[in-house]
Amino acid sequence: MIAVSVKPLFIAIFTLSLFLAILFLSPSSPFSPPSSSLPSTIQTGKLEIWDVNRLVEWRPCKWWIHGARTALPAESNGYIRVDCYGGLNQMRRDFCDGVGIARLLNATLVLPKFEAAAYWNESRCLSSALVDTLFRKTSPFQCHLSPLLTAILLATKIIKSHPKTIPKIGFADVFDVDYFIQQMDGFIKVVKELPTEVALKEPFRVDCSKRKGQFDYIESVLPSLLKYQYISITPAMSQRRDRYPQYAKAALCQACYGSLRLARTLEQKAAQLLEAIPKPFLSLHLRFEPDMVAYSQCDYSGLSPASIEVIEAARGDRKPWTGELAHVWRKRGKCPLTPNETAFILQALSIPRNTNIYLAAGDGLVEIEGLKSTYTNVVTKSALLSGEDFLNMHGNTKAALDYYVSINSDSYVATFFGNMDKMVAAMRACKGLHNTLFLSRRAYAELTSEGLDGKELMQGLWMAHKEEFSMGRGYALPDCFCDFKL
Repeated sequence: MIAVSVKPLFIAIFTLSLFLAILFLSPSSPFSPPSSSLPSTIQTGKLEIWDVNRLVEWRPCKWWIHGARTALPAESNGYIRVDCYGGLNQMRRDFCDGVGIARLLNATLVLPKFEAAAYWNESRCLSSALVDTLFRKTSPFQCHLSPLLTAILLATKIIKSHPKTIPKIGFADVFDVDYFIQQMDGFIKVVKELPTEVALKEPFRVDCSKRKGQFDYIESVLPSLLKYQYISITPAMSQRRDRYPQYAKAALCQACYGSLRLARTLEQKAAQLLEAIPKPFLSLHLRFEPDMVAYSQCDYSGLSPASIEVIEAARGDRKPWTGELAHVWRKRGKCPLTPNETAFILQALSIPRNTNIYLAAGDGLVEIEGLKSTYTNVVTKSALLSGEDFLNMHGNTKAALDYYVSINSDSYVATFFGNMDKMVAAMRACKGLHNTLFLSRRAYAELTSEGLDGKELMQGLWMAHKEEFSMGRGYALPDCFCDFKL
């Protein structure tokens, strides 16, 4: 991996500027809600959420784990490379889909192409929308800019002034290739290298990612595979798995949940991180970055001036909803939970305030004091790991650390239901770890819209999440997992 030489300098500047911004711009208690809405101690009188009796568990289906394998055909229809883009867990999801497609089409699988989106190459506070907005509007030397934005602009100019190479993270940089090939034996044929006569040509590109509606690969992709013998595909978001024979579904499940483990050096770093976390601990995947908030088109009151400034800069042309539309949008659960709201829900679920919490999150979280002011034992990978190699880590390798810690944590809580959360929930189910919960943005929005606060709001949140946890809802995994009544 090629590291950006100026990245440690940028991180230092950004960290210092963030501290100054909070110190000089934030009110004395910018994250503290009214005392009526957040009691100093929990008075719900309920058990901790993990003590609730589960009625249903999701486990790997027997037909996949113990079922007889269908023999691979003697002849292959050609070679397929899966092209994966975005963040680590998005690429992993697409690759798993691609394995199922390759088996469906009786193809030989080539190791995938991983190409991280530019979004993952720098801190989320420096997303292209934010940087472009800032550079369009003003110079970093204008006196009305906050120290935070000034430092971001200065650091960005430093980075832009130095020639750099975007880090390239391949499949082998993240996952153990030999282990993958070994575990997929009997499910699908995998090759590290193409035959010479095939390797000399580029694959015929078949982009399915933007196809609308249900998409049938046999009808639409198989003819190209038979014609060109070597194709690359990006799987469609919505595909017809109802036509998949069981052997294709089994290949997908085995690839995703039984064959991908981290590359040795990365797994060693992840194990070092896991060892450093105080035990027992809860892994919390918290999503409240400026671009995340901007993308949601939600508006928030009570944020610090520093947070408002970076969020507004990230919005660009994507303005927040207003009026009745904003109310409906929030009640549908479309607005990310703030760290303060997250802390409130954790208290409603009787999660003790002295719980050790590992913060599984990317760079650039805002309003984090809303969590830390209530839960004081919060640790991060940047605080537990040190050294130049960590500072120069690509965003996707950092995401791999969060993934590893989260699938091995005593409990896992997420404020969102994204690609990482789905993958973590699945792997925890494979390992028999069922203390997994996704906080309900919808329940919080509906209850607060009814005017509930304090103990009444806590009681409502408890009931909503108790039902989710006992029934295993929120992380149903229908493709490879089955529900087992307890």
